[in-house]
Amino acid sequence: MTGVPRIVVVGSVNADLMLRCPHLPGRGETVVGSDFVVTPGGKGANQAVAAARLGADVRFVGSVGDDAFGRSARAALEAEGVDTTHLATLGNVPTGVALVMVDDAGDNMIAVAAGANHHLDAARLDAAQSVFEGAALVVCQLELPLSVVAHAGVLAQRHGVPLLLNPAPAAALPESLVRSLAYLVPNEGEAVLLSGVAINDVASAQAAAVRLRATGAACVIVTLGARGVVCASDAGEAASPALPVAAIDTTGAGDAFVGAFAVARSRGQPLPESIAFAQRAAAWSVQRRGAQAAMPYADDLDGADPHSA
Repeated sequence: MTGVPRIVVVGSVNADLMLRCPHLPGRGETVVGSDFVVTPGGKGANQAVAAARLGADVRFVGSVGDDAFGRSARAALEAEGVDTTHLATLGNVPTGVALVMVDDAGDNMIAVAAGANHHLDAARLDAAQSVFEGAALVVCQLELPLSVVAHAGVLAQRHGVPLLLNPAPAAALPESLVRSLAYLVPNEGEAVLLSGVAINDVASAQAAAVRLRATGAACVIVTLGARGVVCASDAGEAASPALPVAAIDTTGAGDAFVGAFAVARSRGQPLPESIAFAQRAAAWSVQRRGAQAAMPYADDLDGADPHSA
């Protein structure tokens, strides 16, 4: 494929309320944090920004509340060049919010209130379906109602567009939706919940990917953080080790991976090269704080050493 690929993201928009902590709190524990910030987030918006920064023409379908968080999130997407024509503003519901704690090791703990994200419905997708025509890829996550994600799959099939699902947070998936997937991209925890396979190492992760592919998805890619990525597809099974970088914040790393992978595949790159490109984007992102703010631009990855911050 030549030219600028068009990617449709049907997804969530949140305001991320982020707090640095020396360690993540245990049950009933209070931890004194620092560096509190409010930044634009949501898995859908993060993936849209990741793809846009890497050169895709991104069209976003979603919803925000008629509040300061919603206005800020829309402005942030538009500043990145994401088309927000079909980002609805809904009255009487708040914009989604994520409470994010990040510890000194770069690990995180996240709780989400869906807000306007769970008021997106099939009728709004139907009203936006013109953006599916001629698109290279449709990208979805599970921070929306499952019925809406399933309908996005129907529209993608109707217009002959491959569908990528990042099943986060994990939920049982309808068989019809799984069979419509060109790509299923869970992280380790999501792969465990969806496959029923306990993941202890790369080999067991590969077994989970194979089992998930047997449910109907054409290609399954399981991201394992510092242990890399495994893939099961028509071409067989493969594992790709992670780039050895010092992570300071893993928030949004999976979204960087998904956005970069979507761009590479939409440009016709082979599957192994697309995975490698996505790994470089994720490695770049974990060396910076935040989610959308940490997404790389194309120039950051063009021949650059991902270890250089």
